[in-house]
Amino acid sequence: MGETTVRALDGVSLEIKKGESVSIIGKSGSGKSTLLHVLGGLDRPSEGEISWSGEKLSDLSDRELASLRNQKIGFVFQQFHLLPKTSVLENVLLPTMYSPIENGFHKRAKKILEQLGLAERTDHTRAELSGGQQQRVAIARALINQPEFILADEPTGNLDSKSGEKIIQTLKRLNEKEKITLIIVTHDKELAKVTDRIITIKDGKIISDKKK
Repeated sequence: MGETTVRALDGVSLEIKKGESVSIIGKSGSGKSTLLHVLGGLDRPSEGEISWSGEKLSDLSDRELASLRNQKIGFVFQQFHLLPKTSVLENVLLPTMYSPIENGFHKRAKKILEQLGLAERTDHTRAELSGGQQQRVAIARALINQPEFILADEPTGNLDSKSGEKIIQTLKRLNEKEKITLIIVTHDKELAKVTDRIITIKDGKIISDKKK
């Protein structure tokens, strides 16, 4: 910024093991969302290295990186990012448009929606859903390609406490029962408590990394 260098992340180094559940917490502007985006390959770091199971993201082309995100990572965002004029089922199926051709996507989508308590909402549009329901649709969309990892950015940030609690329990179940590695950026201390590990970031630096 002009003559001033702003480091969104500064000397961050960490390892997350398969099957872990991790919360990244910090104040607004601390760099926690940037860290999540770098881990998920949405942003490329100006320095340093990101590796997934020994595969360096810096070695991947944009097309290969997009394929990795589509096949191995499920993203859940605070703003839901549902298409307004398409149905719940169609929103969940969106990632499959860029997946290898496979039968059974519709069946899988309906099963996931049923597990998330949305079986009666498959034909509804975004405007017909509550905030909590929209977030559960976003989680269903993240799960459709059976990812190894879920990266969630403030998944309860736009929800009331009751809806937020349902989302917390859903993410906890996915980690414990489905063995999906869970990485959450949040300012919600109740959400952070359900994870096995809490990383605190401030001014782009990790200042604490604690396991339960």
